[in-house]
Amino acid sequence: MPYTPEQMFDLVADVGRYEEFLPWVVATRIRSDGETEMVADMVAGFKSLRETFTSKVNKRRPERIYVDYVDGPLKFLHNEWHFRPDGQSGCELDFCVDFAFRNRVFEALAGQVFDKALRKMTGAFEARADDLYGATSISRPGISSSSAHNAA
Repeated sequence: MPYTPEQMFDLVADVGRYEEFLPWVVATRIRSDGETEMVADMVAGFKSLRETFTSKVNKRRPERIYVDYVDGPLKFLHNEWHFRPDGQSGCELDFCVDFAFRNRVFEALAGQVFDKALRKMTGAFEARADDLYGATSISRPGISSSSAHNAA
């Protein structure tokens, strides 16, 4: 990414603004927020479905953000963001997510659209960075995402 690790860290750590740019996020509520830890609720919605997720966010600026699931419709959720200087003026960004639904119907539905949804979400973060920090003409590979999606 053509942005610094600090800029990308700040964008990802700003959970309270996710509803402004992330698809399917309809509301957020920050329960507590400190320099190294946050607890937040996120309401995800698609058509008439709405689910609330509570997560604990462990922050180490500007290197990493770890998100662990506390409560909601999932069996578990863990995601990690890693931000490293790229040796120029930007950063390398890696994102990994691992989760499973409790409900087998949701699990089956998610499995059918998971890769497309992941690309849409990472694209939303890239577009948000461009909006906040200015689009650049530098060619970039984008967010490197790996996913381990576990079936119920």
